[in-house]
Amino acid sequence: QVQLVESGGGLVQAGGSLRLSCAASGRTFRSYAMGWFRQVTGKEREFVAAIRWSSGTTYYTDFVKGRFTMSRDNAKNTVFLQMNSLKPEDTAVYYCAAAVATPRSIDLLFTTRVYEYWGQGTQVTVSS
Repeated sequence: QVQLVESGGGLVQAGGSLRLSCAASGRTFRSYAMGWFRQVTGKEREFVAAIRWSSGTTYYTDFVKGRFTMSRDNAKNTVFLQMNSLKPEDTAVYYCAAAVATPRSIDLLFTTRVYEYWGQGTQVTVSS
């Protein structure tokens, strides 16, 4: 079993920054990729960013490109999401997720379908 624990959420003013962390643990943790998603009440969970463990290749949705940066610390099985220039519309619960199996297509990393494990979520609130 894999456990994912997010931290780093909070309240910040527009234009500010937050850094989310997601620590993965389990008897043996190996995953193809990790992802960050976010969800607003009443809306579907949406893709934010992903990173492949082996290569460090990152992927971002358009509305965070240039503002958010995802990184990893292999030794600590931890991924990060550095969020800069935050906007009120970034307010959401942010979830990290692990995709253990290699997906048939990279595009599937942008969906929830290939992620087998999820964290409990951390609230990010950006005030205007």
